[in-house]
Amino acid sequence: MGKAEEFEELRPLLFSIAYRVLGSVGEAEDAVQETWLRFDGSVTRPTSTKAFLSATVTRISIDVLRSARVRREAYVGSWLPEPLLSDPYQDPARSAELADSVSMAALLLLERLSPLERAVFVLREVFAFGFDEVATAVGRSESACRQLLVRARRHMEAGRPRFEADRQERQGLADRFFDALKNGDVGGLQELLAADVQLVGDGGGRAPQLARAIAGAENVARVLGAVFPWLIRIDVSFEPHEVNGQPGAIFRDRDGKVL
Repeated sequence: MGKAEEFEELRPLLFSIAYRVLGSVGEAEDAVQETWLRFDGSVTRPTSTKAFLSATVTRISIDVLRSARVRREAYVGSWLPEPLLSDPYQDPARSAELADSVSMAALLLLERLSPLERAVFVLREVFAFGFDEVATAVGRSESACRQLLVRARRHMEAGRPRFEADRQERQGLADRFFDALKNGDVGGLQELLAADVQLVGDGGGRAPQLARAIAGAENVARVLGAVFPWLIRIDVSFEPHEVNGQPGAIFRDRDGKVL
């Protein structure tokens, strides 16, 4: 098998690692492309292509994340992870870990970690890499990686909800939520929202966004109940769609362009 074929076979895994470390589809794709350039330009073939490429994309992602966090300090408004419609990497043996780690809630929790903690957590907890592989990927000793993982787990557990709804419950809630949105049913929306809910918007630097988060079920329901009927009147459509492994929606303008 040639280099290109080997790389393409591993591309889904490499993207999935990079996306979880970076929280950005575009930056993850760039990291994977840079990994290919380094692999293609290498003179010697590694003993394990998977280990070499995984380590390379991890190191690149750590460097990108460090510079990205500096840029985000000057970001206007709230920064949110970039939505992912479909995770290209599937492993039946790790399906629960893969699904959980790509949710928007998990990605926001990962933002609390340092770049090294995040990379170690992703490689070990999500993809079940051995500590020797993790150590090689992040350039630290195995004992240091174990300590990084302990800290990462502590941060992640502190932010997790006490109770997790199952897939059917989440979908049922989402269906009721979207029905209330379509109808501008403020009361119905308020019943579905947690008392401490926050509405946060990220326009990606291109579209208008909320200047600050809107807090509280009543306030959020009032805003959503006013905005969405108006969007429908100007021919913006939205269709339920799985986003980051959870019930979500895709919004399109009258020409079908994703907003």
